[in-house]
Amino acid sequence: MDVHVSLVGRKDLAGQIYRQLRAAILDGRLRAGEAAPPTRELARRLAISRNTVAVAYDRLVAEGFLESRVGAGTFVRDAGFLERERPAASPLRPRKVWDEVGVWPARMPGITWDFRAGLPDVGLFPYESWRRIMAGRLRPSALGDPAAAGDPAGLKELREAIARHVGVSRSVRAAAADVVVTSGIQQALDLVVRVLLEPGDVVAVEDPGYPPVRMLLRAAGMRVRGVPVDAEGLRVDALPDDARAVYVTPSHQFPLGMPMSLPRRRALLEWAHRRDVVIVEDDYDTEYRYGGRPIEPLQSLDDGGRVLYMGTFSKIMRPVLRIGFLVAPPSLHRAFRLARYVSSWHADLPVQAALARFIDEGLLARHIRRSRREYEARHERVAGLLGTLFADRLAVVPSAAGLHLSATLPDGTDDAAVVRGALAEGVGLFALSEFAVDGPAVPGLVFGYGAVTLPEIGEGLRRLRRVLG
Repeated sequence: MDVHVSLVGRKDLAGQIYRQLRAAILDGRLRAGEAAPPTRELARRLAISRNTVAVAYDRLVAEGFLESRVGAGTFVRDAGFLERERPAASPLRPRKVWDEVGVWPARMPGITWDFRAGLPDVGLFPYESWRRIMAGRLRPSALGDPAAAGDPAGLKELREAIARHVGVSRSVRAAAADVVVTSGIQQALDLVVRVLLEPGDVVAVEDPGYPPVRMLLRAAGMRVRGVPVDAEGLRVDALPDDARAVYVTPSHQFPLGMPMSLPRRRALLEWAHRRDVVIVEDDYDTEYRYGGRPIEPLQSLDDGGRVLYMGTFSKIMRPVLRIGFLVAPPSLHRAFRLARYVSSWHADLPVQAALARFIDEGLLARHIRRSRREYEARHERVAGLLGTLFADRLAVVPSAAGLHLSATLPDGTDDAAVVRGALAEGVGLFALSEFAVDGPAVPGLVFGYGAVTLPEIGEGLRRLRRVLG
């Protein structure tokens, strides 16, 4: 183990080394059985005499902190040292907003039937193809100049591939220059906040809606206002007059699942134009559509340059592969590049290069076609069983896209209690009330089918039926 030892001045050098190594042992930074640095190496690093280091080691051996093993070196002795008390508490305190921000979702141990929303089936991903491409991008010849900084907006070849992909699959109007590669939806939204909003600005979000978005906005000092949704999506007539931005999921409302109707989308664009408001469109999973007409994104309907379009590859590929993107008009290109630079510079360059190749070889499109067939079968199975097993308890919200379905429970039902009872049966899912913002929480359940296989769905839902009685 490499131990950091620093010297202050040139007096009592052996004593300084002794005290620092002793503190490392007592603090647990050096654990029993771990090797102390060889005296010759430590002396070279500190530019001092080896005898000086040996004096400090001899004292530590004499006091039982270290032991010498002939031919092997010097090691921390297992003598049952009690760890020292930590230093006095720091006077530093976080801003109060961090007392209100938590981690979502909470851990749910013991799940056998996983109906949590937002999780893809990682078993469907073509790992061999991805491994081949990644291996090629990690060769020294492919990594390029180690001193190259990289474009904060992302590798040019990936931005070109993303622009082509969203143009074909989602009818998004974008050139490579309009694309900023991010580590996911939340970083894209964070960039929007940095570039366009001021602390105290009002941001309207759907109610119910995605919890991490409002957590991020509140942590950034925004005032978050929930706006109710109905069968046509976000209610434009309920938007606050003082909103500076609106965050929406129009293609597949999260968590309820309905798309925003065309008249409602046009009304939102007109409202934003009159009020000088930015629209943030989160199109998180609409590659997976199972019927009906394709939903035209707000971005393609927008003639005024007011829509910022965000997407992610987490739902298509793997959540741990943190790659997303933001599509912005030319007037914001420079600011978004700078915001990306000052926050985290750029995403993982080999992964960016691999994803560009993955898209260009047609592997992403092939994976989407294959996984869409599987998810459609699961969608139909879940919807069918909810209609038969739960006809007296659940009202399914119509949806023909994505990786989840929502259903409401009778008024007054404690959906959180239902979720706890389901977890005791090994069934994991989310309560609809978790997604409420300002309005009254509608009781219900959200059924994800990305992480539960087709054969498992029936047994998982039957166990849930027993919980509901």
